[in-house]
Amino acid sequence: MNLPIRIALFGIIASVGVHIYADNPISSYHYLADPAATSDGETFYILTDSDDPAGSNGYTIKSLYGFSSKDMKNWTDHGIIFEAKREYDNINDIWASGIDIAPDGTFYIVYPDGGGGGVGLIGAKNFSGPWENPIPGNKKLINNWGGGLADCDGIGWCFDPAIYFDTDGSGYFTFGGGSSDSRPAAENNNNIFNIYKFNSDMKGFDINSKVQLKVGGPKAMEASYIHKLGSTYYLTYSTADLRIAYATSSKVTGPYTYQGIFMDNPNINGQNINAHNNNHHGIAEFKGKWYAVYHDRRLVQASEHPASLGVANPEPAYHRSVSIDEFTFSGEKMNKLVYTNEGPKQIANFDPYQTYPAITSSKQRNIRSRTDWTRGQPVKHVLTPYSTKESWIRVSGVDFGSGATNFIVTAASVASGNKIEIRSGSVSGTLAGSCDLPQTSGWNAYETTECAVDGLKGVVDQLFLVFKGSKDSTMGVLEWEFSGAPSAPQTAYKGVAATIPGVIEAENFDDGGARKAYSDEESENQGDATMRATEGVDLVTIPEGTAVGYTVAGEWLEYTVNVTGTTDKSFTARVA
Repeated sequence: MNLPIRIALFGIIASVGVHIYADNPISSYHYLADPAATSDGETFYILTDSDDPAGSNGYTIKSLYGFSSKDMKNWTDHGIIFEAKREYDNINDIWASGIDIAPDGTFYIVYPDGGGGGVGLIGAKNFSGPWENPIPGNKKLINNWGGGLADCDGIGWCFDPAIYFDTDGSGYFTFGGGSSDSRPAAENNNNIFNIYKFNSDMKGFDINSKVQLKVGGPKAMEASYIHKLGSTYYLTYSTADLRIAYATSSKVTGPYTYQGIFMDNPNINGQNINAHNNNHHGIAEFKGKWYAVYHDRRLVQASEHPASLGVANPEPAYHRSVSIDEFTFSGEKMNKLVYTNEGPKQIANFDPYQTYPAITSSKQRNIRSRTDWTRGQPVKHVLTPYSTKESWIRVSGVDFGSGATNFIVTAASVASGNKIEIRSGSVSGTLAGSCDLPQTSGWNAYETTECAVDGLKGVVDQLFLVFKGSKDSTMGVLEWEFSGAPSAPQTAYKGVAATIPGVIEAENFDDGGARKAYSDEESENQGDATMRATEGVDLVTIPEGTAVGYTVAGEWLEYTVNVTGTTDKSFTARVA
């Protein structure tokens, strides 16, 4: 038979079009903490709480923020998707929460009402809400002081819940922390976490499903989370010495066997970036890779950081920031997370021909935001730039295909003279277009403006939206998009698939561009060959013709081929 397929070769090229890494933390304009993570296979989601209103003597935590990404580089900030006293009056505070997605696509969040008051459940069909309590009578799952389906079962700290849907669709939640006489936390004797199984309708849980999750290892403190690789379940949790440990089991309800430390207290090259303070994490798989989100204190300790409650240099202990890095397994062993400034690699190009909430970016400077909430509707998150300063957002690895023609923005502008410049390469790079925003009648009076752009084609490594005006906080940007030609599809080189059995020339990788036909560590083409000189793959001239050079492990090329016959084929490669 004649079977068209696509094959990939790894580790044999150097230099893809973009690969400018996202800087950690993911937000430079909010103090965020206690992240959790999940994925639906198409989008990666991060849930955080917020330290923005914290003072110098303790936490004030009232809000949950949501972030999402399809490429692990550019993040959409959905704003405050749920808040204490906003949707429900019986919620006083919202601390570290957990999130997962049910088999029917419903998002569920388990949250703690403050520092031990109980655990609640909310659900939504849209990540941006509206979120509703599915439990009849607006009850909580767990409550110390009544109003819940069960009590805290003697656990010292009735908080830090997590939610997990197993591969068979069954849902579970865990919670716990601290130490008590009946539920101790001690070296090789930790009994501070409970797990329960949800009812199939998610309107409660079977109280008789309770299991006390006992585990050895170092003294545990809080933050019990469950994920699964193959048939092995992993329980990860924060230790009293401010690290993240893990244990494994063949059953979701245990028993769990301690395995080791997965995350040290956040540090880079031995330098602590967490003010030697508490640690917190979330774990999720996305498109074959595993990621850990965590909080640190690198933003508040940076030379440029947001003020808090009017204080220019807030107390680091109470002003955290959320970061993300990729990790790997060795068999069933979790390899220790390596903290980075760069964050994960971008795994797909950014499609500019969709409408995005305004704060969709890989990096930001001199912006802030507000969340507009109307009961029964998804929240709207509005970008409000400090436009008299150098104010911008950056979007990375943008695939404009054969070219964009227009930039379309929906914004309110309560002053004249506000505009958005579209630039490539840097904040002062090539000007592709400029949009003057019409003055509107108020903050919620949005108008859509369309302006022409030029020179945006192929993959643009760094795209900047630069905000300019005569007065700060006089524009509110709601959403933006580009119009024009879509990106080029991946196809065989020059439309001709190679035949197997046969010889495939390495330089004849597919057309389609970076992260479709190839992946490379650098944006510069280091090769000296004239063939495909505008692409990121480093083609070099050799006596016999052309070869791929400057290769780095993890890079790849893809080839569309026609395979004839049904027998096994052998593979050989000519390399230097």
